[in-house]
Amino acid sequence: MPPTAETPNLLTTNRKALTINLDHNIYGTFAEIGAGQEVARHFFKAGGASGTIAKSLSAYDMVVSDAVYGKANRYVSRERLMQMLGHEYRLLLERLDSVRGDNTCFFVYANTVAVANYKGGNECHGWMGIRFQMAPHADYNDIVLHVRMWDKTAQAQQDALGIIGVNFIYGACILNKNPDEFIPSLADNLGVDRIEVDMLEFAGPAFPNVDNREMSFKLMQYGLTNGVMFGPDKAVLQPSEVFHRKALLVERGSFRPITKLNIDMFECAGAQFIQEDQNQGEEVLQLLEITVNNLLADGKLDMADFLARVDTVTSLGYSVLISNFSEYYRLADYFRRYTQKTVGMVMGLNNLFEVFNEKYYENLPGGILEACGRLFKQGTKLYVYPMRGDVFSQYLRHRAGTSEAEKRESKNAGFLITALNVQFAAHLRNLYRYLLDNSYIVPIEAHNADLLKISSHDILQRLRRGESGWEGDVPADVVDQIKTKKLFGFGTEHP
Repeated sequence: MPPTAETPNLLTTNRKALTINLDHNIYGTFAEIGAGQEVARHFFKAGGASGTIAKSLSAYDMVVSDAVYGKANRYVSRERLMQMLGHEYRLLLERLDSVRGDNTCFFVYANTVAVANYKGGNECHGWMGIRFQMAPHADYNDIVLHVRMWDKTAQAQQDALGIIGVNFIYGACILNKNPDEFIPSLADNLGVDRIEVDMLEFAGPAFPNVDNREMSFKLMQYGLTNGVMFGPDKAVLQPSEVFHRKALLVERGSFRPITKLNIDMFECAGAQFIQEDQNQGEEVLQLLEITVNNLLADGKLDMADFLARVDTVTSLGYSVLISNFSEYYRLADYFRRYTQKTVGMVMGLNNLFEVFNEKYYENLPGGILEACGRLFKQGTKLYVYPMRGDVFSQYLRHRAGTSEAEKRESKNAGFLITALNVQFAAHLRNLYRYLLDNSYIVPIEAHNADLLKISSHDILQRLRRGESGWEGDVPADVVDQIKTKKLFGFGTEHP
């Protein structure tokens, strides 16, 4: 019995390649530069490759690659991938459309990849794309993804690339109508420990209703990546290209909705960040980050709520990162994959207390000391915004496991609590003082006192009840979106 779209997980890599080879309506080109002909090799080995492969080529030498596809700023990049897809697809139609176009769905598969080099230490990643027709003479569709290899050797990485390439082509040709089958199938016969897919994008007439932000989030749901990134105009971004050689300033929050307090924190921290000696003349990327834990309600994701947060944040011109890193040190590790420049994390005092909450580090052999070592390495800093004493006291009352030292802090309700005067439990004070004295923790000096009263939780409750008065605490463009599109449950609850 031949394999079907309903049983993709039962297929070996060889069987997937053979299934495509035996479908003589699917015909096209394989163009692979960088790591070698790993994907085409599987189709040749499976048998019947003449039914699928019109041409297979490798332009390994950079001069040859430029001669074929033109110049590119980076050879392992989306720019180069799209040059390859465009060039090869045009040639394919010019040469074969008049001959067999009436009964053929043409495709071009391309990749540009860097595996572990001889010296080691290079970034092991690549871009894969397929341009394909769903019917003879139809307009083309594109699916593009970015992969990161975690195997230690070049040979193992090449093996993984070959497998995911076959999965990708099979998914595009057979599973393209069902993302919930297509996306997890990328890891078939491979697993998520060997390779990461951190960007996925669909385009073309076959995908009129696909929101690529939802597809990217599904990568996280199925364990294929730990972080996805979006920009304005619903753009799906690839972190390594966006973060490359940039200093980063990031603020974590729920942004439900984003408030003027969130923006003031970010702007005041940014004014200090760019004045740091190590950041003089550097390109600084500012982004907001939402951890998956902040997206889940009752343990389930509300996709409409997720998209509302992304839309409102990006409408203000910010990029947004969605990650599954609860701990800040893991978020810092993630950024250090892509840049060695300064990373600044903006937070309020409530989040600072969570950084020093030892329960999060019980799984680390070195406990909080190990977490701090990983968080503050290579120039990472925390920029801490002040908090009104009464608001801070309210936070402490709701915080589980409040110590006696922290309870004493709640008596200072009439004062402004800052990173300079906040008090931690006795056994953490010397550690905190060390980090503060050495500028790993930086008090945000400027602030707008009128905004310190803002609570996003209170705003959310009021807008859901359809009450007025919250609008002044939220950017005007976001207020308009909330009311026009009924975001965040606007007006759905009765007082």
